[in-house]
Amino acid sequence: MKTKITSLCTLALLAASLGLTAAEPAKTEKPKPGSAEFERMKSLVGSWTGKADMGQGPIDMTVQYRLLAGGSVLEERCFIGTPNEMVTMYYDKDGKLAMTHYCVFGNRPAMTLKSSDAKTINFDFDSTCGIIPSKESHMHAISIRFDDADTITTSCKAMINGKEEAEHPTTLKRVKS
Repeated sequence: MKTKITSLCTLALLAASLGLTAAEPAKTEKPKPGSAEFERMKSLVGSWTGKADMGQGPIDMTVQYRLLAGGSVLEERCFIGTPNEMVTMYYDKDGKLAMTHYCVFGNRPAMTLKSSDAKTINFDFDSTCGIIPSKESHMHAISIRFDDADTITTSCKAMINGKEEAEHPTTLKRVKS
């Protein structure tokens, strides 16, 4: 009987201590810096606005960027609060910038860094993501041009029904708080 009571008390203390530590953030090492391209992408944190034209006339667009997972992932959200809301996650994969786009088409194309220079980061389709380009409409490539600290221009290449669509550049301005 004494052993059962001791075991129950120990179990209760253990459960209580787990409950206390579950609310505390994990104490980890300082995150290691990412690739030069990922570090540049981190400068986008905040809100951006502009007009997008997907071939049917300009529409207002707001894009929000935030860092997650101890600064190891950059989340991009566009068309927030609408049925067309989409999320893109940027991260380093094997030391190279990569991204996964959660699309309104109901799929998730992945892309890897194709090239970069002082002003532009270019991504291209990662064929290991499971999408068959000739059969499934998807975002196939994207470029992000850093015009200045408060202006970027993005341009997406989409594949619709196996055919490459015309790119529609979108210029976004940082929202000042």
